Amino acid sequence: MESALRIALIDWLASDPLLAPLLNSITEEVPSRTSAPWLAVATSASIDWSTKDRRGREVRVALELHLRGEEAGESADLAALVADRIETMPAAHPTFRLVSTQFLRGRAEQRANLTRAVLLEYRFRLFEA
Repeated sequence: MESALRIALIDWLASDPLLAPLLNSITEEVPSRTSAPWLAVATSASIDWSTKDRRGREVRVALELHLRGEEAGESADLAALVADRIETMPAAHPTFRLVSTQFLRGRAEQRANLTRAVLLEYRFRLFEA
């Protein structure tokens, strides 16, 4: 279910008419030759969240947003669009049902050469469809 969630999440983010035009890439892995801004799954991990009669997983996904610029406000605005889209992901999917989505933590940092990185970590609880 973890892989299916990652794919569905990337597809959901990439289909956003506000977010997609602002990013050069929305991928499941860090893009090797794409200039900023881009968004990618940095890491994910899952644990059992099953019940007596249903298979389930709790999946934690960390997304990394890379941008260029001096202004922190630009990265905050773009990170807010990402967060808004994640939190509206539909529940029904072909192989799983999304039961809950919860923001866990975020981190922003200024890096060399006027680049910025924002890490957003979420917890998703799923049942097998």
